[in-house]
Amino acid sequence: MSLFAKKPLSLLMSESSESEKGLKRTLTAGSLIALGIGAIIGAGLFVRTAAAAAQNAGPSVTLGFIVAAIGCALAGLCYAELSSSIPIAGSAYTYSYATMGELVAWVIGWDLILEYAVGAATVGIAWSEYLNNLLVSVLGVKAIPYEWCHSPFEHSVDGQFHGIINLPALFIVTALTLLLIKGTQESAFVNGIIVITKVSIVILIIVFGWHFINPDNHTPYIPPASTYVDHQGLSHHFGGIMGILGAAGVVFFAFIGFDAVSTAAQEAKNPKRDMPIGILGSLAVCTILYILFAHVLTGVASTEDFRTTGKEASVAFAINKYMIGYSWLGKLVTVAILGGFSSVILVMLLGQSRVFYSMSKDGLLPKAFSAVHPKYQTPYKASLFILILVGLFAAFVPGDIVGDMTSIGTLFAFMLVCAAVIVLRKTNPELKREFKTPWVPVVPILGIIVCGAMIFGLGWTNWLRLLVWLLIGFIIYFAYSRKRSKLNFPTNND
Repeated sequence: MSLFAKKPLSLLMSESSESEKGLKRTLTAGSLIALGIGAIIGAGLFVRTAAAAAQNAGPSVTLGFIVAAIGCALAGLCYAELSSSIPIAGSAYTYSYATMGELVAWVIGWDLILEYAVGAATVGIAWSEYLNNLLVSVLGVKAIPYEWCHSPFEHSVDGQFHGIINLPALFIVTALTLLLIKGTQESAFVNGIIVITKVSIVILIIVFGWHFINPDNHTPYIPPASTYVDHQGLSHHFGGIMGILGAAGVVFFAFIGFDAVSTAAQEAKNPKRDMPIGILGSLAVCTILYILFAHVLTGVASTEDFRTTGKEASVAFAINKYMIGYSWLGKLVTVAILGGFSSVILVMLLGQSRVFYSMSKDGLLPKAFSAVHPKYQTPYKASLFILILVGLFAAFVPGDIVGDMTSIGTLFAFMLVCAAVIVLRKTNPELKREFKTPWVPVVPILGIIVCGAMIFGLGWTNWLRLLVWLLIGFIIYFAYSRKRSKLNFPTNND
């Protein structure tokens, strides 16, 4: 057998045409754009913006967003070509299998588990925090007791209370998993309502907040290079080029939406037309909103605010403290954040289940993960397993240790997708491409360089975490998946 055996494109395309027993094609271009916006506007905008400003770049976090957007645009052009040419569930995993072989495909599939599962758990934990903010600040009732909304590894600032389990995080992950099992179309409908709500709130903050920008908060716009040590004792590059690159890596967590769109290629009604529109359309809309929002937020409140009293619920804090007369907007923001986080979790769970589905179809994971529900035509067993995995993280692990891991996993996936376009152009020039990435190989190479620069900015601790995760993946591949590969062992039924 070969570790680098490639899955024939003819086989991939035949799988795409299996509609009777396969995934149900229900998503339009508009639904895909909504799915993308649903993933992009959420934790990154409402949480990671302030974190990147405090730890890395100050007001120049907007430049970090621009760097991240450039990397996304370059990778997005590559995603658009591959998803319209190979309209199969599985995203970067499927593209790598067709272009660079099974071992690389396994690496990227394992990497996508890090991206989606850990990311969904992270946002679920943030959802729990903002639920308490909603209960106290908006509804005026008592907060959920500390021990029932924090992991056992956390304790209150005064040390009086210790966490036991994060029940709200576990609840939202469970509810959204059941919604996904019910059906992708229903999930997209709910997500569309959430998207309209939170985009409206973001626009209101930009419009009203613009008049409260304090020029002193934007001076200097690019702080001089220094080192910032946060309350946990961790050091960060602050200011200068490294600060901007670090900020780009931090906020990149918010840009994984169009990546998740590509995992639903097999459920798009017209993937050759709809996938490029969904991917690039959602990216374009959200990039504009991100840059404007970051400019307003860092102008209304100072970097010091985001390091101290405004660290938690940073957006609502900035509105309530500095935007006099707009307390109603602060309450709406809290509601929008809860909705935004819900849609992010929804899309991440969708992407994760479809990656499991594809890897199971190839024999690299147990075949139960590719079982489709007889009524709803969704990979329900994969979704239930992911519920257990994500639920454990959400209920028992602190959220502040995994956000950057999600970013680095995403960036690594983007680099492999860019490489896949170059390889596929050489090995399969005859493949019909509804959308073609311009200026190949320049655009893919630039995508690899920009994404690599953001990985560099995230620092060695995150490089080490990625390497450990990949090492675990290699152990599983050589101990289980390699012997059960349907490509290398066609007669294998396990």
